[in-house]
Amino acid sequence: MEYLKGSYKTKNNIVLNIILFILLVILILVCLCVGKYSVSAVDCIKIIFGSIFPIEQTWSTMDQDLVMGFRFPRVIATVIVGGSLALAGAVYQGIFKNPLVSPEFLGVSSGACVGAAVAILLALSATGIQVFAFLGGIVAVSLTLFIPRILRSDSNIMLVLSGIIVGGAMASVLGFIKYIADPATELAAITYWQMGSFAYIDIKNLLGVMPLTLGAGIIMLAMAWWVNVLSLGEKEAQTLGVNVKIVRGICIICSTILTAGAVCIAGTIGWVGLVIPHLGRMIAGSDNRWLLPAVCLIGGIFLLFVDTTTRIIGPAEMPISILTGIIGAPFYAWLLYKQRMNLR
Repeated sequence: MEYLKGSYKTKNNIVLNIILFILLVILILVCLCVGKYSVSAVDCIKIIFGSIFPIEQTWSTMDQDLVMGFRFPRVIATVIVGGSLALAGAVYQGIFKNPLVSPEFLGVSSGACVGAAVAILLALSATGIQVFAFLGGIVAVSLTLFIPRILRSDSNIMLVLSGIIVGGAMASVLGFIKYIADPATELAAITYWQMGSFAYIDIKNLLGVMPLTLGAGIIMLAMAWWVNVLSLGEKEAQTLGVNVKIVRGICIICSTILTAGAVCIAGTIGWVGLVIPHLGRMIAGSDNRWLLPAVCLIGGIFLLFVDTTTRIIGPAEMPISILTGIIGAPFYAWLLYKQRMNLR
């Protein structure tokens, strides 16, 4: 009976992930079509396949430039960022057994913001901003991991507290950088970048970040069973013969790469890594073998919907973190209400 029950649950989760993937593909097509200037779905499909196969051009050059030059890179970037933040959040919540942690809690986002702000002060290109943002995130996490070693403590609580310390320090450094920045140019650029946006996605810069981000994501999906073990607790994992330090270190490094890569692409985007893992558990359950791929797809769907909404509402494009906060805060409150018995 238990075998049949487990087989039935596995089948349901496979069907669920297939449905989520189909929804993501449909939403990608919709987002390529809609905007201030609309393109028909048939022309979008022809343009996409026409860039791969020799198809007679029946669409306008302007439509092709709009779809392939602007909307397609932006859609791909949105899906990657949404999936990366959701996956990193689910892994962090799993290995630290804390439903309130998010990709920002180790200081990654704050460090990346400091790195990007320094690059803006130095008047570097978009590639330079991405490189500095990535390095800033790595430096912040390195400091977070170094503090427990100085204090000779390997507990999760000490690591979380170290992340709070580093995040606060990085926020102060960012405040100082904004204080000395030129209000007319540099301060506006830092503030806009800090609020998150996909408006200036460049395909070359995106391709520079994608390999590392996708590689970290694949590693985390392959380690889903180990995340299950770590979610049992440190002592239980050690009893099962797991080297907690190594496995947890790999999870933290990969999640940091996912978060830093997302920040490099679009700036700081809140709520995705906190809310989506909870929604994924309500839909797919707590088994990370099915939860992690589900949250990747849900994160991509959610952020793609939000980004498209920012493009089509109002005369000017809204920074994406504003809308994720407007949607995420009440939605998270609703999730907490639904799970109030489990939290007790």
